[in-house]
Amino acid sequence: MLQSHGETRTRDGMTTSVLVPSSIARETTDKRTATLKLGYVARAAAVFGIDRLWVFPDSDGETGLDGGFVETVLRYAATPPYLRKEVFGTRDELEYAGVLPPLRLSSWTGSESSGSGSIRQGVVTQVGSDGRVRVNCGLQHPISLHVPSQMTVAEGERVTIRVSSRRPVRAKLVDQPLPGFVVDRVDLRDALDRPDAGLRVATSRHGTPITASLAAEMATRGVEDGLTVAFGAPGRGLPEMLGLDPSDLAADSTSPPVSETRPDSDTPGGFDAWLNTIPDQGSEVVRTEEAMFASLAHLTLTE
Repeated sequence: MLQSHGETRTRDGMTTSVLVPSSIARETTDKRTATLKLGYVARAAAVFGIDRLWVFPDSDGETGLDGGFVETVLRYAATPPYLRKEVFGTRDELEYAGVLPPLRLSSWTGSESSGSGSIRQGVVTQVGSDGRVRVNCGLQHPISLHVPSQMTVAEGERVTIRVSSRRPVRAKLVDQPLPGFVVDRVDLRDALDRPDAGLRVATSRHGTPITASLAAEMATRGVEDGLTVAFGAPGRGLPEMLGLDPSDLAADSTSPPVSETRPDSDTPGGFDAWLNTIPDQGSEVVRTEEAMFASLAHLTLTE
């Protein structure tokens, strides 16, 4: 099984997490259409620089393409192109992977290169007995690298490589989070209960309509404490998934308390706030990937 060394990258110690349901592709049984939809979910994650894209179970809402399909396609999209064949091989879920829009993360294209080298992902293909491993990191051939004393790696594990020269190849393993964002499956309650969940926001057309002042307040809290944002599925919003009365959401959603420690939330579902990030929406249905772009644009504002 493929493993990851280090869970996520972070900015200033804070993480931004997005939660989508396993039923996110429920409006279609066509794998091509569903794959393209998930590609734009991954695009939103890339554009706004999130750290974690998590899939939470909603088995009651699945209509054909289940959470395994959703997770596999998103993992593939989040994997650098130079590692996809090594990591995934050939899978039925990836039949239409060619329609995925490119993410072009700066950490994949090398545009973050500096005098100290560029960061890349690699996959350990062989572990030797001499403290060295062979790693496929998208260069012409797998390279042999020394394992730092503080690190333990296994065959099939994804690792972070710093490449200082390509001709000749000079690189080393570094003990730091993988570049890009991490895709994983997680229980919704567990994600909200994490110590680093930060400001926990549920998105719903039944929530409190976003305003300029509220967006600024939320964005400030997200920068200071971290941010976790949850989204629903087509035709099946978060209130239905959680068995909540939509009429209770806007009335009970208040601005998160300004405190150094996050108290237990009394708002429905364990969130700090329920937000309608597209007030007076012109379309009867806003797709999840569209809601992601709109919501994250509000919640990641900086001064």
